[in-house]
Amino acid sequence: MQRQWLKMARRVGISILVIALAVQAYLLRGSQFTNVTTFAPTVQTTKVPTLLIPGWGGNTWTYQRFIDYAARHHYAQHTMTIWVAPSGKVTVKGHVQGVKNPLIQLLYTWNYTPTYQGQVKQLTRVLLLLARDYQVHDLNVVAHSYGGTEWLHAYIANPQLQRQLNFHRVILLGVPTDESFGAKTKYTQTLFKRSVDPEFLKLTHQIQTAHLGSDDHLYNWMGQTQPGTDGEVPIVQSEMLRSLIKNKHVHYHQRIFPATNHLQLHQKPTILRQICQVLWGKGNG
Repeated sequence: MQRQWLKMARRVGISILVIALAVQAYLLRGSQFTNVTTFAPTVQTTKVPTLLIPGWGGNTWTYQRFIDYAARHHYAQHTMTIWVAPSGKVTVKGHVQGVKNPLIQLLYTWNYTPTYQGQVKQLTRVLLLLARDYQVHDLNVVAHSYGGTEWLHAYIANPQLQRQLNFHRVILLGVPTDESFGAKTKYTQTLFKRSVDPEFLKLTHQIQTAHLGSDDHLYNWMGQTQPGTDGEVPIVQSEMLRSLIKNKHVHYHQRIFPATNHLQLHQKPTILRQICQVLWGKGNG
């Protein structure tokens, strides 16, 4: 009887594993490529790609609506998907050379780790590969949640990236920069002196020698569903970006979207339209 029970438990376990792997494969399939042949009259075309970086647990769904919106409204086209594994293996599908307003979708094959340090290394590998193998030396970024934290750490800590890649417009959506503080803490210019986040403190040292271009634009966008938070990330944790870059000659833009939770930052049509306007709207060049 016990042997039969063990066999049944083993079969159930195998079935659950197969289902889990199938679901993960589906979530990481990548969005379909899009093709935009005629751009809207208000759209500025450029060969500079835009890299879409998901946050913790992010997958194909994260930017699916944005990719569809950008194509449907003749702003941009999704022409490359990159998968990166914890081992560092990078798989690339598609191209960006010669494409107007190309979108690159980044997918981590395992993005459920307790910290983001592994993803920082994986993202660094992807960025260096884009520069070396695809001659991408100018890049825009849209990053959600920890995806933006990973970009900050990857770029600020790596002089090689700073030499090889110029980031023209970086849009950070609900990105925690310093996780020392909670929703009840109000941001002040001297709050950084109370930081106990070792990763933020590391950034404050690295930023002193990091190169950020004077023409670069950082957009720090946050949601708010109740005082001080978007439901997941306290607003003050994102506002600490202002303290981090205070001595850098970079264009800094900050905005809080009311009645917007953490996920809605990459789902609300009004926000998607404004992302498109920042990246490709005429007059923003």
